Amino acid sequence: MASNGDGKGRVATAAAGGGYGYGGYEGPEERKWWPWLVPTVIVACIAVFAVEMYENNCPKHGSQLGGCVAGFLRRFSFQPLRENPLLGPSSSTLEKMGALDWNKIVHQHQGWRLISCIWLHAGLIHLVVNMLSLLFIGIRLEQQFGFVRIGAIYLLSGFGGSVLSALFLRNNYISVGASGALFGLLGSMLSELLMNWTIYSNKAAAILTLLFIIALNLAIGILPHADNFAHIGGFVTGFLLGFVLLARPQFGWMERQELPQTSQPPKYKAYQYVLWVVSLVLLLIGFVISLVMLFKGKNGNDGCHWCHYLNCVPTSKWKCNT
Repeated sequence: MASNGDGKGRVATAAAGGGYGYGGYEGPEERKWWPWLVPTVIVACIAVFAVEMYENNCPKHGSQLGGCVAGFLRRFSFQPLRENPLLGPSSSTLEKMGALDWNKIVHQHQGWRLISCIWLHAGLIHLVVNMLSLLFIGIRLEQQFGFVRIGAIYLLSGFGGSVLSALFLRNNYISVGASGALFGLLGSMLSELLMNWTIYSNKAAAILTLLFIIALNLAIGILPHADNFAHIGGFVTGFLLGFVLLARPQFGWMERQELPQTSQPPKYKAYQYVLWVVSLVLLLIGFVISLVMLFKGKNGNDGCHWCHYLNCVPTSKWKCNT
């Protein structure tokens, strides 16, 4: 989320219904990795949130919008709901701890905020929704592909979401949250399905289910206080990384021990190699162009006057500039 300290949004836990079984994978038994990275990330995010609340210390610093919520928690109590409806710290605390802030990144050379913001959350509700989403999506992915590839997708997607978010972040607004990284995992699920199309049964049902989950989450992103640019940036990054990192060997290659030497097929099909090269090139070009624009002080809203509608659509029920 990107409105006065609210987080980057949330990824619907409906993704849990799919995991990696929905596609009807028909390949031979593969090595199953023991998932430890995703639980570690969840524990780290919870620990960082505890530090946020300790640093916030609502009873000491107070608020002009009312008394602290859950005062029995003492210095871990939350800011007034009128200030932060997600049950969390103040915007100033989030900014102090590394929230995404365009002005500080561009003019004060604090590029580290593009990474630190991924580990911060705007409130307890924001944290719980994101961590449940990560649990349901990430565990299956790590079991299938291991911690190195899934860790790379998570971190690079979070970074990609932060870069695009910063390009369109308006002055006096900050953004925090892991939603860009989570959308990257969703994007990698889609590209993995397309990359390994021939080894899945029930292809139509699989892709329609995944597209529905993605569309639902992007639709949530047009509500106020959600940073859809982080969602989009993370999704595109994860989608391209999925082609690079999640290709599966074709079935014949997996059974090569039983075939004559002259009949053994290549590990990957030609289209998989093409997708790998194209995706890697697009990924590198995208990162270079985006980072150059960002550190030159460009604001995406100046060159695209309608792009803000991708982030929030105003209605009679809510405004987008609050």
